Amino acid sequence: MANEGAATVARARALIGTRFRPQGRSAEQGLDCVGVVMMAAGIGRERTPDDYRLRGSDIDAANAGLAAMGFVRLPSDRGEPGDVLVAKSGPGQLHAAVLTPGGYVHAHAGLRRVVETPGALPWPVLAAWRYSGAGR
Repeated sequence: MANEGAATVARARALIGTRFRPQGRSAEQGLDCVGVVMMAAGIGRERTPDDYRLRGSDIDAANAGLAAMGFVRLPSDRGEPGDVLVAKSGPGQLHAAVLTPGGYVHAHAGLRRVVETPGALPWPVLAAWRYSGAGR
């Protein structure tokens, strides 16, 4: 795992146990999947969207949002630890997760907290992204 990937995984794992909150952007108040991605990458709140629809499957909008935050799209739907996968988690629903060695960290709405889940994402992966550090 590259140094930046390891640092991203460490920041993501530090969020485990944080409560789930739709459009949440701080560990103190709660996080959703975008908040987990933003904090794991070390991106400031001012660079993240907070006006998106909670339900939606517009992958083009999700991709544009990640690109605007400084992420670079990977050529396949696979990533390495520290990368972000965007998946279709249900009808009309996208979800983002940070890859870890052997699993992924994400905001689990059903469990109402950030968790690390072993194995591969159980949903179809639509895109993989890596934070470039642009704008840090």
